[in-house]
Amino acid sequence: MTTSDDIKLLVEDLRKQREALEKKEEKLKEREAELVNNLSLVSKLTVDEARKMLLEQLDKELKEEKAKRIRAAEERIKEEAKQKAAEILADAMKHGATSYVAEYAVSSFIVENEEVKGRIIGAGGRNIRSFERATGVELEIDEGNEIRISSFDAIRREVAKRALEILVNDARIQPSRIEEVVKQVRAQMGDVLLEEGKRIAHECGVYNLPVDILGLVGRYRFRTSYGQNLGIHTIEETKIGVAIANELGIDVEVVRLGCLLHDIGKVVTEEEGTHVEAGVATLKRYGFPKEVIAAVSEHHEDRPFSSVESVVVWIADAISGSRPGARYEPHEDYVKRMSKIEELAMGFPGVEVAYAFQAGRDVRVIVKPEEVDDDGVTILARDIAKKLEREAEYAGQIKVTVIREIRVSETTAAK
Repeated sequence: MTTSDDIKLLVEDLRKQREALEKKEEKLKEREAELVNNLSLVSKLTVDEARKMLLEQLDKELKEEKAKRIRAAEERIKEEAKQKAAEILADAMKHGATSYVAEYAVSSFIVENEEVKGRIIGAGGRNIRSFERATGVELEIDEGNEIRISSFDAIRREVAKRALEILVNDARIQPSRIEEVVKQVRAQMGDVLLEEGKRIAHECGVYNLPVDILGLVGRYRFRTSYGQNLGIHTIEETKIGVAIANELGIDVEVVRLGCLLHDIGKVVTEEEGTHVEAGVATLKRYGFPKEVIAAVSEHHEDRPFSSVESVVVWIADAISGSRPGARYEPHEDYVKRMSKIEELAMGFPGVEVAYAFQAGRDVRVIVKPEEVDDDGVTILARDIAKKLEREAEYAGQIKVTVIREIRVSETTAAK
């Protein structure tokens, strides 16, 4: 049983413990004040200044940490963007495959049998000579059923191929008929170009171009640039550009038209200036959208890019032109050399037409008989040869053959 004395002893003991705790608390406060005072003395900062300094230090550390994380994120984004860009370009390049076929220097024509080949050659070779003279191509006839039509000029090869098809089907192969058919096919070349323009445009997914523009696009098939056929290059570039545009979510139709028409200036003959300037002038004349015209005018970086669509047209053009095997300079040099030889020969009075054969080693010149007489033929051949020596680029020798032919025809009276 607890007595009053026990309670008094317990209360006294608690009082002593409380006093001891209060003394310890006072000592701790004194120690805290002493430490704060010492810190102020050492740093010469007030409590508020010290607090501000600590906060600034903490803020700096946080900024550094944030900057590190941002830089790491940027590097990761760049790496991912680079990988994604490579994937987009690789996928776009797969779309560049095209089934469109263009012949470069030789076209093939298949005959049924030796009898047809004999009719093409004619007695003493008169038919084949007439055909080559009328078309400006060479026919290479070897064993087998294939006849090769050779010329650096793709339009001449096309005229010759179509004329040969008509003659073989008609079965009337003779010099006068040959000239008649060749003239007829030449007159139809506008329709041929329109047909080719539709094929190229449809391959690119374009269906509403003006007829005159389709005719120009049709010339792509018969034009090369650095040895690359312009028709194949355009289709390939357009498919690549459209694939990239779809990936980026930009205006696909602007890219499609920009790619299809970017080199149209190369087949425009009436405009002066670079092919970019000629192309821009042509598209303005036909009222194409300004975004498409901008893409054409900027595809060689002659002007700063005005839109993402213009950049994509430039990229697609670069991919198609720079892929391995796309372009080769020697073919372009060959075409220029042959064209120069013909141009020099055509520069003389009385010359009706001039054709270069055998890589420029053989030039055949047809003159107007009413302007050049028999004596003038000899002089003309010598003058052309001398001019070619001075101004033409060639290897070996050039044989110049001048042809003067007089034909007289008479028609009987009707009965």
